[in-house]
Amino acid sequence: MNTTIAMLRLMRPANIITAVSDILAGAAIALFAGNADWRAVPVVSVLLLVAATAGLYGGGVVLNDVFDAELDRVERPERPIPSGAIGRGAAALLGAALLVAGIVAAGFVHRPHWLSASFLLAGAIAVAAVIYDKWGKHHSLAGPLNMGLCRGLNLLLGMSLLPEALRNYWLLALVPIVYIASITMVSRGEVHGGSRRTLHSAVALYAIVAASIFLISVRNGTWAYALPFLLLFAGMIFAPLRKAIRDPRGPLIGKAVKAGVIALILMNAAWAAAFGNLPAALLILALLPLSLGLAKAFMVT
Repeated sequence: MNTTIAMLRLMRPANIITAVSDILAGAAIALFAGNADWRAVPVVSVLLLVAATAGLYGGGVVLNDVFDAELDRVERPERPIPSGAIGRGAAALLGAALLVAGIVAAGFVHRPHWLSASFLLAGAIAVAAVIYDKWGKHHSLAGPLNMGLCRGLNLLLGMSLLPEALRNYWLLALVPIVYIASITMVSRGEVHGGSRRTLHSAVALYAIVAASIFLISVRNGTWAYALPFLLLFAGMIFAPLRKAIRDPRGPLIGKAVKAGVIALILMNAAWAAAFGNLPAALLILALLPLSLGLAKAFMVT
C-alpha cells in the first residue's frame, strides 16, 4: 500500500460523499426557508461548503484512527497506521491539516469571514470531532451523542448557505443527531459482536427518524415527493439490521453499520424532497452509486 492510498483509506472517501449530501440537504432547506432557488445562490458558496465538509469529515476520521492506533494494532492490524503504511505522526499532521482547511473554506462562504455562521459552525464541528476522537467514543451515552452532534452541525453548515434559515430550522439538526447516535451504538459490536437489545433500540430510533422527516413533509405539503426517498432509505437501513438482529455477530453488525452510513445519502435526499426541492433530492440521490463504489474500494467503518 503506497502512502497516497493509505491517506485515502484513512479519509474514508465513501463517507465524505455522505457528508457532502448533508450540505446539499441543508442548502435545500435553507432555500425553502428563504423562499429562494438555486439561481439566487453563488455556485462558489456551495462549493466552499462542500470543500469545508470534506476537510472536516476527512480530518475527523483520520484523527480517529490516530487516537485508535494502539487498539487497532490488536483489533484491526490491517488498517493503514498499524500496518505501517503511514506513520502515526504523518497521519496526525494530515488530520489536523484537513480540519484547518475545512474551517478556512467555510470562512470564505460569507463576509466577514471569521464571524460568519459558516465559519463558526465549521469550528464547532472540528472541536466536536476531536472531542469524540480523543474522549467521547469511550463513553456509552455521551459518545454516540457526540458523534451525532457532528452530523447535526454538518446539516446546519449546509443551511448556513442562507444564515437566516438557521433561526427557524436549527431544531432539524436533532434528527441526524438521533440517527448517527443510533448507528454509533450499533457500531460498538462490529469487532466482538453486539446485543439484540441495542439493535432493537436502533430499530426504534431509525423509525423515529424516518417518521420525523415524513411528518415534516406532510406539514410542508410535499409528502408525495419525500415518500419514495424515505422508502428507499428504510429499505437500505432495516434489511441488514434485521439480519444482524437474527445473528448479532461482528461481520453482520458491520454490514448494518456500513449500510446505515451510506443510507445518509437517501435520508438527505428525503430532506431535500420534504422541503420541496426535487431537483436537489435527485442530485443527492445521484451521489449514492458514487459512495457505494468508493465503499467497495475503501473502508467505511
